[in-house]
Amino acid sequence: MEYLHTMIRASDLDATLDFFCNKLGLEEVNRYDSEQGRFTLVFLAAPGDVAMARDAKRPLVEITHNWDPEEYTGGRNFGHLAYRVDDIYAICQRLMDNGVTINRPPRDGHMAFVRSPDGISIELLQKGDSLPPQEPWASMENTGKW
Repeated sequence: MEYLHTMIRASDLDATLDFFCNKLGLEEVNRYDSEQGRFTLVFLAAPGDVAMARDAKRPLVEITHNWDPEEYTGGRNFGHLAYRVDDIYAICQRLMDNGVTINRPPRDGHMAFVRSPDGISIELLQKGDSLPPQEPWASMENTGKW
């Protein structure tokens, strides 16, 4: 058995790709539009996994956008996606600077949660040892659900 990808649905493809690519930092590695099926599939990979993902050797995130409007609820019921990051404070600051709410700040220098525009919970984990606690993160409260 081989893990291939995780699929999440996007009600607004542009907003979802803005979040995952421009704010979170993933990169598009493949896209497929189906006129007959009326959907678009966009496959994303973490920057360090792009080359391997193109050769189908790394897992991907599949964003599925159905062209006919649908309302998606219960994003938290999905669970979450998790990414290991080089500097949890830097990515949380970048996300916050781009208007993303940090639902569970990295108070411990190790873990944070944010949500995509469609309510998908994203866990960010510090690579290696936890960073020393620092402000404003150490005293920041949780916001919303994560």
